[in-house]
Amino acid sequence: MRDITSPKWLYVKGALFLVLGLLASALLLFESPTLQTAILLAIAIWSFCRLYYFAFYVIEHYIDPGYKFAGLIDFVRYVRRRKRAGPSGDVDTPAA
Repeated sequence: MRDITSPKWLYVKGALFLVLGLLASALLLFESPTLQTAILLAIAIWSFCRLYYFAFYVIEHYIDPGYKFAGLIDFVRYVRRRKRAGPSGDVDTPAA
């Protein structure tokens, strides 16, 4: 499957994410219409947005400028590989 490169379709994709998020939030608030639910939902959304920013901006611009992420799965692979890295930061490679 190819990446979407058309600006029109990228905007459509963004709009669909917005609609999906608003719908899910509305359904959660409809299910439990309390101030506590609204606040916890807002905190969860804010926290995940900050994690996304960290994964795709902070890592690339401040921690490892040479690494470019393709998605969240790529970010998880990067973190797992960094945990296995030695003191020099080099990732262990299997012996050939």
